[in-house]
Amino acid sequence: MARGFGKLTVKTIEHLSRRGMHADGGGLYLQIAEGGSKSWLFRYKLHGRTHWHGLGSLRDVGLEEAREKATGARKVRLNGGDPIQAKRQAEAAARIEAAKAITFGEAAKRFIKANRAGWKNAKHADQWVMTLLGVDQKGKPSKNDYCKTIRDLPIGAIDTTLVLRIIEPIWASKTETATRIRSRIEQVIDAAKAKGEFNGENPARWKGHLDNLLPATSKVRKVRNHPALPYRQLPDFMRKLRERDGAAAAALEFQILTAVRPGNAVAAKWDQIDRQTSVWTIPAALMKSDAEHRVPLSKAALAVLDRMEATKDDSEYIFPNTKGKPLSDASMAAVIDRMNELERRWIDPKLDRDIVPHGFRSSFRDWAAEHGYDDAVAEAALAHKVGDEVVAAYRRTTFLDLRNRMMEDWADYCARPSSSGDTVVAFRA
Repeated sequence: MARGFGKLTVKTIEHLSRRGMHADGGGLYLQIAEGGSKSWLFRYKLHGRTHWHGLGSLRDVGLEEAREKATGARKVRLNGGDPIQAKRQAEAAARIEAAKAITFGEAAKRFIKANRAGWKNAKHADQWVMTLLGVDQKGKPSKNDYCKTIRDLPIGAIDTTLVLRIIEPIWASKTETATRIRSRIEQVIDAAKAKGEFNGENPARWKGHLDNLLPATSKVRKVRNHPALPYRQLPDFMRKLRERDGAAAAALEFQILTAVRPGNAVAAKWDQIDRQTSVWTIPAALMKSDAEHRVPLSKAALAVLDRMEATKDDSEYIFPNTKGKPLSDASMAAVIDRMNELERRWIDPKLDRDIVPHGFRSSFRDWAAEHGYDDAVAEAALAHKVGDEVVAAYRRTTFLDLRNRMMEDWADYCARPSSSGDTVVAFRA
C-alpha cells in the first residue's frame, strides 16, 4: 500500500467506536456518528472549498470497495470534475435508462392509444390489439397470441431473431397476417426509437433487412377466393332469401343488390342515404380504398330500405341488432348457413364450400363480364383500386350514371323468375 494510504484495517474498523472521522488515506474517511453508525466519506477540495462525498454505509460498503470508490473519485478530480456532481449525473442517467426500458407490450399499448383516433374504424384498432397484445374484441385472450414471446421484454431488447420467431412460422401459411404483424411491430419500434427508447436499426424493417431473410410475399401468398355462388343461380337464391324475415336477411339482400363488402352493408346508416338521388354514400373512413364510395341504389335496393324503415327505431343503423348496434358480418353468413341446413344447395362448385356473403361480389363481377359491361365500370362498382398508377392518376370519373343503369339491370337479373341459362334477358343499351 502506498505511503499515506491504507491506514485502516478490517480488524481496526471492527473495534473503532470513537465518534468522529478516521482517515484511511488518500481522502478516504470512516465517519462514526453519534449512536455508533459508520459510513464512508471522500474528502476533496474544489474552488478552494472542502467537500465531503458520501460513499455509503459500512454495512453496505466494505473497506476494499470504499477504497475503489475513493480511487474513482480521485480520478474524477484529476480530470477536473466534481465527484458529487458526477455521481448525480450517473444516477440521473440510470433513472433515464430505467424509464426508457418499457416493455414491447407497454409501447404497443401507447402506440395504439395515440393512433386509435386516426384509424378508419374500430375493427382496425381491434386487429392491432389482437395481434400485438393478444386480446380479442371482448377483452379475452385471443386464439392466436402472436407477440406473446416479446410482449414482456424491454423494447430495446427486441432483435431480428425475436421478430423472425414471430412471423417466420406463419410467413407461408398466413402471409397477409404475418405481413401486417411485421408492419405493426415495425411501427411500434419506430415510435419508441423516436422517443429515445430504442437504439439501432429497426429489426422489423422489411426493405434492406428482412427482405434478405424471407421470401417475397408475392412468392408465398396464396390467393384464397371467397366461396361464391355461380351468378346463374342468383335468381333462385334471391327468391329463397326473400322468403326469410329479419334484419340479417334484409342486410344480405341489400349487400347483394349493391355489390358492396359485407362490413359496409351491416354498417350502413340512415344519414348516408340520399333518397332524392337514390345514392348511398359510404364514408372514406369505412372503405378499404380510403376513398368515399357512392353507390347507386336500384328500385329493389330502395325497397329493402322501405321495409327496414317500416320497423325503424331510434338506431342510426339501417340493419341494427336488438341493442341498436350494427349487425355483424357473421349474422349474414348465418342466414346462408340456415338456408343450407335442410339441403346443401348454395355452394361454390369449384371449391365445394358453402358460399359466404363476400362471394356475391364475385358473382356480380362474373355477371357484369358476361353481360358486356366495361371492366372499368364493374370495378368502380366494387370500389376496387385501379392497378395502373398512370390510369389512376388521369381517371377522375366513377361512372355513376353507367353504374346506375348497371345496378338496375343487376337487380332485374336477380329477380328473374327462372335461373335457366337459356333464357334471354333484354338489357338497356
